[in-house]
Amino acid sequence: MYKKQMIAQKVLCLLAVIVSVVVFLYSLGIMTDLYDSLYSTMRNPNDLTQTSVPGSIVYYNMQEFNRVFLVYSIGLILLAVLLFVTNTHTRRRYYIGNYFATGVYVAAGVALSVFAHSYIEIFKGQFLQLDFAALKEHAELWGTLYTESTFWFDAHYGVFGLVILVCVLLAANALWKASLMRQEAKLVEEGRRAEA
Repeated sequence: MYKKQMIAQKVLCLLAVIVSVVVFLYSLGIMTDLYDSLYSTMRNPNDLTQTSVPGSIVYYNMQEFNRVFLVYSIGLILLAVLLFVTNTHTRRRYYIGNYFATGVYVAAGVALSVFAHSYIEIFKGQFLQLDFAALKEHAELWGTLYTESTFWFDAHYGVFGLVILVCVLLAANALWKASLMRQEAKLVEEGRRAEA
């Protein structure tokens, strides 16, 4: 049983790093279409009311969120690496550091998912209120991207679904490890009593 659990913990720690990198890449890509289609609509970046496309301020509204989201995604990668620093991926017996690294990653992954989801849904709503007729006219006139697609907003369901899944599996793995360690301690204790 320990062998299966050891394989599972190694795979889950690796998945935590991979999923964290996916979150980082997503944080880099979420603004791509908005920049290509909305940046040039703002006639005067010092006065955001001067725009050729009503509603294009969503691009500027997302700037601070995207900056924070990028920093948090880097933090999630560092927490995933902490799983390897504490040898959570190879340790036969878990110690406080292993439980701490797992708990902190799980808490951060869930918190980041909730944080990002709530803001992305707000910005998606703002994006859908754009004057798409004016955006299309602007795109044809200036040769910029025209899109009504909400792909980058909707992609967060998949990205953070993976994060939550890995967090649940890491927590379950820690509970499984604790259970196996208790069973092993019980067998050792019974063996000592039998020898006495």
